Amino acid sequence: MNAATIDLRVAEIAAGRRRTRAVRYTSYALIAVLVLWSIEAIVVRDTDWSRIVGASLFTTLGRFLELDLSLIPELWEPALETILMATLATLAGLVLSIPVAWLGAANITPFGKTSYAIGRFLMTMSRSVHEIVWGLIFVSAVGLGALAGVLAMAVRSIGFISKTIAEAIEDVDPKPVEAVRAAGGTRFQILMFAIIPQIIPVFVGNMIFEWDINIRRSTILGLVGAGGLGLLLFRQMAMSNYGGIATVILAVLALIVFGEVVSYYARRAVI
Repeated sequence: MNAATIDLRVAEIAAGRRRTRAVRYTSYALIAVLVLWSIEAIVVRDTDWSRIVGASLFTTLGRFLELDLSLIPELWEPALETILMATLATLAGLVLSIPVAWLGAANITPFGKTSYAIGRFLMTMSRSVHEIVWGLIFVSAVGLGALAGVLAMAVRSIGFISKTIAEAIEDVDPKPVEAVRAAGGTRFQILMFAIIPQIIPVFVGNMIFEWDINIRRSTILGLVGAGGLGLLLFRQMAMSNYGGIATVILAVLALIVFGEVVSYYARRAVI
């Protein structure tokens, strides 16, 4: 390769690098313009700046600092209801997730690609619809109360629990499965003695995590009439009782901290 060819090759590489930099910087500039335009259209143009800059903002914030302590005796029952809703919803979600995980695990699905597609569709549908929407659906179906919240969280939990179980089943060590199969074990025996023992740690950890999440969900589902602290929060908002709103929010925070502590020690004890 002579000097002229080498110089030509070097020039081509340098030109390619310049084009790559130009494309990259143009992309950065385009993204920056889109972000600035979004801020201007969504935040700057659509915000009541006179209210934020004026004294009304601090007046409103000050109302939240005046806690309504008279609500404290009324918090215990909704808080207990919230915990019970989360627990029942997690257990119901587990029961409903088992057949979905069975269908959605590629290595044990009973009818090949057809049942696998059905299982994955059910997982996706459960996760795609927000718990508030599920709550509205079940409130319309069974009426106001904790049952609607439990059903909404149970259906919402199917997507997470079944997906993690199915993926854990797909990632199991195949050697125990082959050993049980070689010994003449049935599909049920393979599931019981070769697969389930391997997925128990993942299964238990995800169940505890989902229970922790359902505590948060149950505090919000009350806004659609599904019981718990969320329903009490909605009532305080309807009455414009700012101190009551702050008091219920603090109770929700305490409940979430309680769930964090319980889930932490439960994971340490089980996993």
